[in-house]
Amino acid sequence: MVAFGKKLKERQIQEWQGYYINYKVMKKKVKEYADQIQAGALNQRYVLKDFSRMLDKEIEKVVLFLLEQQGVFARRISQLNEQQDSLQEQPDISKVTELREAYRNVGRDLLKLLFFVEINAIGLRKILKKFDKRFGYKFTDYYVKTRANHPYSQLQQVFNNVGLGAVVGAISRNLADLQDREGSYLSIYDQPALPLQDSVVDSMEAAIDRLSYSTNFLNFSVQRSLIMLEELPSPVEEHADDQRYHFMSLLLNLANTFLYMINTYIVVPTADDYSMSLGAAATVCGIVIGAMAVAQVFSSVYFSAWSNRSYFRPLVFSSIVLFVGNVMYALAYDLKSIPVLLIGRIFCGLGSARAVNRRYISDCVPLKIRMQASAGFVSASALGMACGPALAGLLQTNFKIYKLTFNQDTLPGWVMAFAWLLYLIWLWISFREPAQETDEVNNFSQIANAENDALERGVVQPLLLNSVGAEQDNEGGQEGDGSEEAQEESRRPANSIVEAYRLLTPSVKVQLLIYFMLKYAMEVLLSESSVVTTYYFSWSTSTVAIFLACLGLTVLPVNILVGSYISNIFEDRQILLASEIMVCLGILLSFQVIIPYSVPQYVCSGLLMFVSAEVLEGVNLSLLSRVMSSRLSRGTYNGGLLSTEAGTIARVIADVTITLAGYLGQSKLLNVTLLPSLLICIASIFATCRTYNSLY
Repeated sequence: MVAFGKKLKERQIQEWQGYYINYKVMKKKVKEYADQIQAGALNQRYVLKDFSRMLDKEIEKVVLFLLEQQGVFARRISQLNEQQDSLQEQPDISKVTELREAYRNVGRDLLKLLFFVEINAIGLRKILKKFDKRFGYKFTDYYVKTRANHPYSQLQQVFNNVGLGAVVGAISRNLADLQDREGSYLSIYDQPALPLQDSVVDSMEAAIDRLSYSTNFLNFSVQRSLIMLEELPSPVEEHADDQRYHFMSLLLNLANTFLYMINTYIVVPTADDYSMSLGAAATVCGIVIGAMAVAQVFSSVYFSAWSNRSYFRPLVFSSIVLFVGNVMYALAYDLKSIPVLLIGRIFCGLGSARAVNRRYISDCVPLKIRMQASAGFVSASALGMACGPALAGLLQTNFKIYKLTFNQDTLPGWVMAFAWLLYLIWLWISFREPAQETDEVNNFSQIANAENDALERGVVQPLLLNSVGAEQDNEGGQEGDGSEEAQEESRRPANSIVEAYRLLTPSVKVQLLIYFMLKYAMEVLLSESSVVTTYYFSWSTSTVAIFLACLGLTVLPVNILVGSYISNIFEDRQILLASEIMVCLGILLSFQVIIPYSVPQYVCSGLLMFVSAEVLEGVNLSLLSRVMSSRLSRGTYNGGLLSTEAGTIARVIADVTITLAGYLGQSKLLNVTLLPSLLICIASIFATCRTYNSLY
């Protein structure tokens, strides 16, 4: 993990050093507690009481200083308001300019205070997490609930920003009033959609956004995107991201995600018919669908490595390979060749650039909009998943042009080939390759030194004064090791899959098992839907497409429900276990037993399984993003890649299972494929219970 203690000390504002939480002392205290409990000198009850008292004092110190500074800002703004009132009677352009600069100076000083609150909030969360990890208590839950819900709560002053938000609002309003609005008498409250063009206000709003720590739909979507975000980026890194960001390039990355998900699921309703038209069994559809996932296991790695050097070239390569793969998929019908069909789907999997899409958002999108971009990534994936089967349902026609056949089997390939060709042209015209990160950081440093900006003097430089001799806080357990080698080791990304796997804690491994399970169950449900519904209910391709599209459309509403409401009522661990049980129940209800298999049973059990898996995926990735080692937030072998590989391998195994089960006959396909899903689900439930019981 990144050495937070060292980072905290480096970034403290010198004149405020005595008002930060004493992270170093609290960390040592936790270690002393552990040693004394092991020696039998202390009991657990005393430790909880003593540590709670220590945290209360540290938080009170921060809050009292925060309130004092808010009073200082209130007085400064009040004095400036008096000057502004006098200018209403005797306007003076030079004094207006001076007054606007004075308000900006207040804003720059406020940025220092916002950063002070942010770094204390992060330190508090980290020491609570360290205490829980060391002792296996639910201390964080107890402490936050008892302190946050109390009428005299000081903890709320740290995690909420009502007072600071009011100061930001006062500065923004007065700057807007002083801005030339061409004779308009409207204020910012009358025209909320009209933004105030001022860099100081933008910086304050971005800092306020970072202070928000409540779970909501946007945060929930970010965690689902598998984009591991750094908790405390430096101002230099933030500015570099601003320079590298290009809106159209971000849009092209999201479009790539959307088209790829359509490409994945557009063949699901017709894969069994296509296989039979080429002389194979209907259950070969499992291999046809899964071939794309097989190739994606390898493409995720080389695309992740390629994105270290470029974003444009991997996206071009992806588009070309996907174009070729879809053309081969469509031509297999007239060539009467199963190998061509499978090779076409393999090419489609080799063009999976989702690692590049994630990496672009993580590396090139500014922090202030990175959350929205990550939510857009999840939304684009969900919409593509719903649009794929729906589009297949619309392609119900049959005609020939020369020797090429266009029907419900081949049209998905032709349509996607044309879509990727259009995307390639758009990409070539509009994408802008971001400059290398090191160049941008160097350029920013030169600009900052040349201009001697007041904000940099006030915020950035004091944060770098104490770098010499700072304590080493290696979260991974290297206590007290201040060597440069140890510091570099704590920041170095994993350089292989094996090394990345070794960084996983038991709880992370359990959550990857859960991810594997839910992807396996969902793939079985989706991939065999056409075969099962045709055998039991004689559904047409259009009916299957409508059913799958309806399942896909539940993704966003489920995210909103869980992210905005359920996660604010229940703990993530509770939702996790409940969702696993509901998935297990959905699998059990899907089995075909003595009674005849009916449409209501299939639809209700499938909907229960799919929606529960969606809830489980969101909560699981939410937890995963918080406990994953920060060494896995960067580099080729990052946390997003590991999670993607776990899910992709699950899809491959599920599709192979469908094909192998087909040799037993379609009458046994449903139960044979559901049995492994049930066993894996039960195993994940037991692993979850055992892991969280031992930790909490």
